[in-house]
Amino acid sequence: MQLVYKTYSSAELAYREAKERLLTGALPGGELISEGEIAADLGMSRTPVRKAFLRLEVEGWMRLYPKRGALVVPIPATEAEHVVHARYVVETGAVHAVVARQRSALITELHASLDRQRELAAAAEFERCAVADRDFHRTYVVAADNPLFTGFYDSLRERQRRMNSAALHRGSTDTARIIEQHMRLADLIEIGDAGGFAIALVAHMSGVHQWEMRGL
Repeated sequence: MQLVYKTYSSAELAYREAKERLLTGALPGGELISEGEIAADLGMSRTPVRKAFLRLEVEGWMRLYPKRGALVVPIPATEAEHVVHARYVVETGAVHAVVARQRSALITELHASLDRQRELAAAAEFERCAVADRDFHRTYVVAADNPLFTGFYDSLRERQRRMNSAALHRGSTDTARIIEQHMRLADLIEIGDAGGFAIALVAHMSGVHQWEMRGL
């Protein structure tokens, strides 16, 4: 079997690296950075970094100021609130569909995810735990077997990742409590209590993203 390796241009590599740093909080919102800093870190010229910054500006992640640098756009309170509200609508809708059908395979997946979260938390792998957190919620969205739910939920993925990373960097994430709340959500799905799930989801998201929430 022949393996095919994808090669990227310098501009694409710069874009991917800068965006990764932005999403993980290594480049926090409100920070002014220069093309030269990133170029030096990546061992490349400023030209591909400039192209990467322009692309990130178009996507809304940065604002460029000639001769001054690039401002990493902070997470707006309104955007964060909208993401959380959108998640609530999709997740509760998905669970209403899920509880109306056989779901033993889903429960097995959710418990496997919980085990993984516990392992990562015990190893203090908090960034990876945040990814597992997001994947836990996505599992029951996908189980609803509605491609519109899944597609819309996935469109929020990068924003969710940045919000979770921001919470981690603030030290405001209680991982043990989050896992406990995930257990509660899984239990409610298992017994088919969609109404109880909706209430528990509000409590869960309000705790994790309390600084972003405005009256869910």
